[in-house]
Amino acid sequence: MVSSILDCMKVKIFVLILSFFTMNISGQKSHLDRQPVVAGSFYPGSKMALTEEIEKLFKESPEKPSDSNVWALISPHAGYVFSGAVAASAYASIPETARYDNVFIIGSSHHVSFSGASVYTRGDYITPMGKVKVNRSLGEKLIKDGNLFTFYENAHTSEHSIEVQIPFLQHLFGSDLQIVPIVIGTGNRGACEKIADALMPWFDGNNLFVISSDFSHYPCYDDAIRVDRSTSDAIISGDPEKFLKSLKKTNSNMVSGLATPMCGWTSALVLLNLTKKSKGVSYRHISYSNSGDNSRYGDKERVVGYHSIIVEGPAASSFFLTEDEKDELLSIARESIRSFLFDDRKSGIKSKTLTETLKSNLGAFVTLTIDGKLRGCIGRFMPDEPLFEIVRQMAQSAAFKDSRFRPLTKKEYEKVKIEISVLSPLKKINDINEIILGRHGVYIRKDFRSGTFLPQVANGKNWTVEDFLGHISRDKAGIGWLGWKDAEIFTYEAFIFGEE
Repeated sequence: MVSSILDCMKVKIFVLILSFFTMNISGQKSHLDRQPVVAGSFYPGSKMALTEEIEKLFKESPEKPSDSNVWALISPHAGYVFSGAVAASAYASIPETARYDNVFIIGSSHHVSFSGASVYTRGDYITPMGKVKVNRSLGEKLIKDGNLFTFYENAHTSEHSIEVQIPFLQHLFGSDLQIVPIVIGTGNRGACEKIADALMPWFDGNNLFVISSDFSHYPCYDDAIRVDRSTSDAIISGDPEKFLKSLKKTNSNMVSGLATPMCGWTSALVLLNLTKKSKGVSYRHISYSNSGDNSRYGDKERVVGYHSIIVEGPAASSFFLTEDEKDELLSIARESIRSFLFDDRKSGIKSKTLTETLKSNLGAFVTLTIDGKLRGCIGRFMPDEPLFEIVRQMAQSAAFKDSRFRPLTKKEYEKVKIEISVLSPLKKINDINEIILGRHGVYIRKDFRSGTFLPQVANGKNWTVEDFLGHISRDKAGIGWLGWKDAEIFTYEAFIFGEE
């Protein structure tokens, strides 16, 4: 009988194990979008209640939209009853007309330690207010380009620092919101600097960087005010070394009850390394409070501090393309190649249905790749035709007239990916210090020779501005490595988008 019972138990255990693995596999296949984990605790769990709470926080915020361009902000991530007003004040400073290609939300892991940083690439983010698109292709590019970024699911599963920021962004941008969620798992300052280097191409004012962090944890009320002021002053200085020294000094003072001066210090360090290498940016303090200021729930013996800080930079390019306009240009480029390849004719475009932006005279480059490798790239700077026509012509030229490659074949057509770079007007410069690598493309002209690199050429390379100019001069214009020194130099910005 005992044997029968044991056999029965074995069968049940086997069934349970089999059920577990079946459930786990099914979950891995179906669970792509990151579901909310602190809805109903850190913030209201229903769409209506959360929307009302966010609207109330913005309405009561004394901070009004600024006239400057907000490149980044530091916002707390505690429960809204404690830190919601401080967080709202940071977001309320963003100009009402601001639009960003992406919002990078960066938080330091509260639950797991790992090398580098994890970027979410398995799906979109969900809050009670709806689904937010994750730029998975950008995340996959970060992972592919180096060993600092990975996708580590456990870093995101229970992490609240990213999640609590999203409803504020949904309120501001609605459906025009695309995020890159990043969780930092390392405490190595050198790794934080390398993470900043990898993100530098997107720190240009066309993207918003949100640093999610609370400040002091668990000192008494008065000590928290003092410690938090010291930490925020160090951040506002813009000096990574001063910031690290401030943290070290605070920790060495053995403040009673203090667990950390700033839980997301690694995320703040990434931001400081970004701003250190950027021209024309400055920090501005917005507001401060701590949990002891909440008379209903607060405890002045053990508090958590909250600052909101913004980074203001020079104005981003005023040029803007809607998603529909980008899709239209990509469709024009694709059809231009297809019709020439399969129908042996010029593609037709009904210009009456196009927007005024697409009809304006702007330069553009069309880049073709197959399996991530260049397959053709041709563009025009000085357009005397509308943008849509430039894109049509350059798409065909990149496919069939780039002298570095044989003409595109029908077999390759299905594999080719199209990227378009719409160019801002050229700006002549007299000082190369005006050039921001990753943001500016450069066009060099000397006598009858000229050459250029698009902004993205500098991505992933440890070039100085002089290296960038040297390669253009020697490799593109054919005027020698130092030919730029007595040549005309122009900068431009590129609005880049492509097929996924």
